[in-house]
Amino acid sequence: MNVTDQYRRLVAYRGSHEDPADPGEVRAMQMVLHIEKRDPPDGHELLVAAATAVARLCLDPRCGASGVWAAPMDAWCDARIRKIARRARGAHWAAVQDVDGVTARIGGAEARALVPGRVGDVDRRVGRLQIGGTRVEGELPRGDGPTVGDGAVGLVLWVDPTLDMSVGKAAAQVGHGAMLGVRLMSESRAEDWFAAGCPLDVRAADPERWAELTAAAQRGTAAAVADAGFTEVEPGSVTVIAEAVGGGR
Repeated sequence: MNVTDQYRRLVAYRGSHEDPADPGEVRAMQMVLHIEKRDPPDGHELLVAAATAVARLCLDPRCGASGVWAAPMDAWCDARIRKIARRARGAHWAAVQDVDGVTARIGGAEARALVPGRVGDVDRRVGRLQIGGTRVEGELPRGDGPTVGDGAVGLVLWVDPTLDMSVGKAAAQVGHGAMLGVRLMSESRAEDWFAAGCPLDVRAADPERWAELTAAAQRGTAAAVADAGFTEVEPGSVTVIAEAVGGGR
């Protein structure tokens, strides 16, 4: 499945854009995390689902040059990329399945990445969802260990656990890491990865591994997410580093 336009958009994005003067004109990708009160998902699986949903949306054919989602994706990438994670349960989760976007299911966890748009125009089915309260059980695994998802994992998104981010904040960060991680692939590899469902994993890095990843990011062989610092972390904090795995380009 051809991903040329989507791939070029992600590779070309460099960030550092200024926000518009009107807050309603700010563009963001809304991310919806399925968190039921009585049976919340595993935190690791939820972050994998969130990152997978973002990757699948960004490489979706509907985001190609002639696709119905091309214009909003271009506008979003031409601005400051923002993601807003919200919690949904029950009927509210079912309702957002009808809002343009892509849902990923990993194990017992589900997350949906929605086509970006102006925050002043957020669909009412999304706008009523709570942004806070995204607390779930389970810690991120450490080390290389077993992976999750369908097929061979193509990206590992390493999180700096010392930042103590909420699940919602971490979901937005790994989502950004999944986007930046595409830069580490050739177009043909990105195409194969998308065809396989964008399999990836999210793990916590120990200090030694984080130092190695930081050096790799400086060399351009890994991709680091530097947060703008609007919430929870200091501006410029590196929250996630994406590493391409599995061999081949």
